[in-house]
Amino acid sequence: MLILVINCGSSSVKYNLFDVESEKSPCKGVIERIGQKGASLDHKKNGASLQKEQLSCRNHYEAIEIIANILIHPEKGVLSSLLDVAGIGHRVVHGGEEFKAATLVKEDVINHIEKFSELAPLHNPPSLAGIKGCLKIFPDVKQVAIFDTAFHQTMPEYAYCYGIPYEFYKKYAIRRYGFHGTSHRYISIKAAELLKKPIAEVNLITVHLGNGCSISAIEGGKSVDTSMGFTPLEGLLMGTRAGDIDPAVVFFLMKKENFTVEQIDDVLNKKSGLLGVSGVSNDMRDLLDAIKEGNHRARLAYDIFVYRIKKYIGAYSAVLGRVNAVAFSAGIGENVPEIKEEIEKHLKEMLPNTKFLTVKTNEELLIAKDTYALINTIPACK
Repeated sequence: MLILVINCGSSSVKYNLFDVESEKSPCKGVIERIGQKGASLDHKKNGASLQKEQLSCRNHYEAIEIIANILIHPEKGVLSSLLDVAGIGHRVVHGGEEFKAATLVKEDVINHIEKFSELAPLHNPPSLAGIKGCLKIFPDVKQVAIFDTAFHQTMPEYAYCYGIPYEFYKKYAIRRYGFHGTSHRYISIKAAELLKKPIAEVNLITVHLGNGCSISAIEGGKSVDTSMGFTPLEGLLMGTRAGDIDPAVVFFLMKKENFTVEQIDDVLNKKSGLLGVSGVSNDMRDLLDAIKEGNHRARLAYDIFVYRIKKYIGAYSAVLGRVNAVAFSAGIGENVPEIKEEIEKHLKEMLPNTKFLTVKTNEELLIAKDTYALINTIPACK
């Protein structure tokens, strides 16, 4: 059974077609710079790049059209018909408190995704555009939404509530939601397999380190705390996001720099983190090169990054009481081993019975599996 996974960014659409039973991907690709001059398509079939070229792509609907056409292309595609796709799984960042699992896309689901666009303005609107495009281009294929926030809905109230008047939680649903949920769930499943134990019997700390970074405490397969909060800005130092910060700094800078709300939001989300501290780059590879050249600010950015990970692991060790493994994943977590090695060396005495693992995440495969599982419980359309 073939499942298509769609992951829409603000100016990109990633797609990956899975044979769920074999867990293999016959083709995948990405369309980038949507709505901009020089939009491009990188399409791979059976691991080989078959098409990498610039094209015209004005919006996400046109991107979905391009994807549909290449999937059924006689040479570059792998489908004889779009009906060969049994289901389409969409990654959606914010689902609020409404969604705790994969959900069949219906009108009320679309309305909720629109509602939570206010909390994830960079993520939910493009996801919604992708969903609407797929509904038109694949009208007979079941569409499923998989929410980044869903996995963290098992957090207890005392972990997700902020220390502000409770009325604001009731009125505006201001609380910790957490993100990267599909990745954290996948990492926890694979970590339990590596430990050769049922996931219900292990306590894990999962560390997702990419351009966006988050860390979760997972008890028996359930998230009990996570570093990202009301939005993906809270928590660890990230590529361009500040992470944890005294809220009073925001007011101070708005007064001193005469920032608008939009400007301070831009500073904290796009100009801070590794980029803001180092003044070099948001890419860890560039920072490591700069550190070798003696760049102090690059070294400082790296040290803050590693220090905060250590601090969160220490805090979540206290939350869990017993930790079977700390699992590192995503772009930095998988490809910069010195970070895991440094943290393991520092914490090994405190966590003598804890394994430090590297797990290659695969959110798209889990989205495909969730989609497959859901559509097989739903009666066929009449």
